[in-house]
Amino acid sequence: MTLKDGKTGMELKIAEIGDSALKERLMTMGLIPGTKVQVLRSAPLGDPIAIRVRSYNLALRKADAAHITVEQVG
Repeated sequence: MTLKDGKTGMELKIAEIGDSALKERLMTMGLIPGTKVQVLRSAPLGDPIAIRVRSYNLALRKADAAHITVEQVG
């Protein structure tokens, strides 16, 4: 499953970040394998999505979230 497929309220753990132009940037923002994230909400038209990672909220386009493989926690 990818982060793009996450529904509001889901707690997820990052398994892998696929190759993309933003891979290094996402990792410097704290999206590294093993990190838990929570899907907060999505915009009215579905793009972007808001996630909570560590102690801050982050908005990601679904195209970028599709490169992040996650596992459901709990």
